[in-house]
Amino acid sequence: MQAAENSDSLTTSSPRSEFHHLFSSPDGDIVLGSKDGVLFRVHSYTLKTTSGWFRAMYSLPQRPLDVRPELKCADATPDIVYVDEDSQTLEGLLRMACGLSIPKLDSYDIIEPILHAAEKYDMPGPMSIVRALLSTPPLMSDPLRLYAVTCRYGWQDEAMMASRATLTLNLHSPEHRNTLQKLGTDALLSLFALHRVRRETLRKRLDDPPFVNDTGDTSCSNCGSLVDYHTWRELKYVIIMEMDARPLGDTVCNPGLLEWPAARACWNAKCISCDRVLYDKTLTMRVIKECIDQLPTTIDPLPPMYTPTILARTISE
Repeated sequence: MQAAENSDSLTTSSPRSEFHHLFSSPDGDIVLGSKDGVLFRVHSYTLKTTSGWFRAMYSLPQRPLDVRPELKCADATPDIVYVDEDSQTLEGLLRMACGLSIPKLDSYDIIEPILHAAEKYDMPGPMSIVRALLSTPPLMSDPLRLYAVTCRYGWQDEAMMASRATLTLNLHSPEHRNTLQKLGTDALLSLFALHRVRRETLRKRLDDPPFVNDTGDTSCSNCGSLVDYHTWRELKYVIIMEMDARPLGDTVCNPGLLEWPAARACWNAKCISCDRVLYDKTLTMRVIKECIDQLPTTIDPLPPMYTPTILARTISE
């Protein structure tokens, strides 16, 4: 969001709200007001050195300060710069910018507003702190939302890490719809492509040697009788359906190939003429696992993120 769009909130309020206890020092020469009425007194130098938005704002001509003697008292409060963020978001942002202990950042409902504010005010410090925390367990537990955040800010390494973690998910499930709608076109297509490529590559690989050919008439290698490999055909279908629901493929080998009815039928299949077992269970399971392990695990690199020009206007405007 451009700073000019937020300049309408840079006004002085007549009623005075309560100061946040961490940001109430009388040494501060600027007061920020959250949308829920909490005030934060900070040093303008801190904002100018940590925020490109405030640095640009203070580089422009400012409204002259009122130097009337009656206002020069300990209780005098500077004009309040009202912003669009609530007190929780503003507190987290200012804690990071001012070098205070950071709050507990273990939820996307907490970090996403902070990231949005840090981007809006051009504050790379808070953004780098949040970025460093993205690989922690609380945030990794929701890989699709992690993917959305990392793609939103063009963080390549984290986006690829998140795409790998989404392989446990079925992207077609209704519960993921809202998160997927937040993705840009490139990020969305890249993720669906990764899931599809894993499934389709395995599908083709299961038709290649050393797997049996189930598309035509085949003879038993022991007695020469015609053999119908329908149990292998049915097992392949179940494998591909499992890869569609969980592209990671970890559940294919265990418990799938051990417990699925289609798998048991396949391992028990015999030639009706010589009673020879048709499939080598150990070899087949090993090669299937090797095929899954060789599948791509991450998206391709994302295209460069477009960075809009940030403008600023003076408080007096």
